[in-house]
Amino acid sequence: MTGDVTHIKKILVFRFSALGDVAMTIPVLWSFSQRYPEYEVWFVSRPFAKDLVAPLPNIHFLPVDLKDRHKGLAGLFRLYRELRKNGPWEAVVDLHSVLRTHVLTTLFRISGTRVARIKKGRKEKKALTRKSNKIFKPLQSTISRYQTTFKKAGLPFEMVPFPGKELFGNMQPNDLFASNKKPEAASALSRRNSSSFTIGVAPFAKHNWKMWPEERMLKLLRILDKEDNRIILFGGRGEEQEKLEEWAANLKKASTFAGQLSMREELQLMSQLNVMISMDSANMHLASLAGTRVISIWGATHPYAGFYGYGQSPDDAVQIDIECRPCSVFGNKPCHRGDFACMMNITPEMILHKIKAK
Repeated sequence: MTGDVTHIKKILVFRFSALGDVAMTIPVLWSFSQRYPEYEVWFVSRPFAKDLVAPLPNIHFLPVDLKDRHKGLAGLFRLYRELRKNGPWEAVVDLHSVLRTHVLTTLFRISGTRVARIKKGRKEKKALTRKSNKIFKPLQSTISRYQTTFKKAGLPFEMVPFPGKELFGNMQPNDLFASNKKPEAASALSRRNSSSFTIGVAPFAKHNWKMWPEERMLKLLRILDKEDNRIILFGGRGEEQEKLEEWAANLKKASTFAGQLSMREELQLMSQLNVMISMDSANMHLASLAGTRVISIWGATHPYAGFYGYGQSPDDAVQIDIECRPCSVFGNKPCHRGDFACMMNITPEMILHKIKAK
């Protein structure tokens, strides 16, 4: 008679949102897998998330195609049928809680599957960001809200440290980039062979009201360029890539690989930095996953809304105390003062002070 075979239990986890929101699920999924190694987690998200979950144990990634195959109500029914085939499921954990996931979780609930949806705290966030009678206090973090949702599904666990630098930075630099013919990036990764201080700079965000004005950022870059620093500029393809290449061409010690690297390669590159300077953006969350210290610059948004980088020190958030902040959770509302004081009053010297504080 053979030994007992442990029954593999499966759960579904939904998060279809933007890169930063998905990145914040990773430490939570890691902690879950450490507490429940007998469970398989099937993570359903947009295709870009594949590299984020790849190093995690017991995680299966299922890409969702919301623009074609899984578009609209018919597409969601198709996705539901596809997911049902991979069951049975012990629980469905909805970390997004939007109309699409409500349709899916309702179908699973009707079929008898246990379902838990995240409570986003919309009422508290509205009170935090409204123009008058603002209730200015720290709200539950998004990562904590994710953790609470698992608890609602009957799967409680404590958060444990996420070994991001080990998971995303454990390959030899030349090994990662050689096959893709990116020797310059491999060289930039070899910080261990250099005495210089390597600084990442991610100047962009999805919305303008989360971005430090360009002239301030360029002034900071010129100061850093005069010192013994190596500067790596991070951004996306298209206009961001073009602008960063222009900036790098006018700086002696700066380089950029924007638009050239996979998500996995960017994470490894970030893991080699001494520090990242970022807006309240996806790059803040990616660098946090990679185990790198992040000095983040905040304007219309605020860490109190719950979207601060995982494991980052509150002291490394650069921000101005001003009565109207925060005016938005996502930074997508125009400045009602008209002077953008929350960003205009942040100086390069404030960033430099933070860099040298540790």
